Amino acid sequence: MKDKEKTKTNVMRLLDKAKIAYDTREYEYSEEDLSGVHAADFLGFPYDMVFKTLVLRGDKTGYFVCCIPVDREIDLKKAAKVSGNKSAELIHVKELLPLTGYVRGGCSPIGMKKRFKTYIDISGKEKEAVSISGGQRGVQVLLSPLALSEYVGAEFADLLLQKN
Repeated sequence: MKDKEKTKTNVMRLLDKAKIAYDTREYEYSEEDLSGVHAADFLGFPYDMVFKTLVLRGDKTGYFVCCIPVDREIDLKKAAKVSGNKSAELIHVKELLPLTGYVRGGCSPIGMKKRFKTYIDISGKEKEAVSISGGQRGVQVLLSPLALSEYVGAEFADLLLQKN
């Protein structure tokens, strides 16, 4: 990619249209390492600032989205409870593109094909900025977690599996 070419994703166009301030960072990735931890390491961001987007299916409410720090695991029981379900499971990666319009490693809570109920881990609430996928692999968008939650209609909730 040429230095002067800046990627403009649908996520960025939506944020521009909504007049939400954001910054972008691009990073190199490989098909073998699409993890958010890799993105954070490459960009020099702390793990608790970079959030991955997970899509889940609840037994009562259907699909919903959770955003959690890249180095942590989701507590499926907490996610189910906060979303009004008795149980929840992560969707299979094959379902991601047809359901959201995004591929693994480039899934953003902004601009999915359909608007799903979204939850952001409470650890992000007090941060000045969080980094989320810009809607394609190799692109991150930094924005206020409060602006993100307001834009996607997300609630902040405790979603993390406790560290041992």
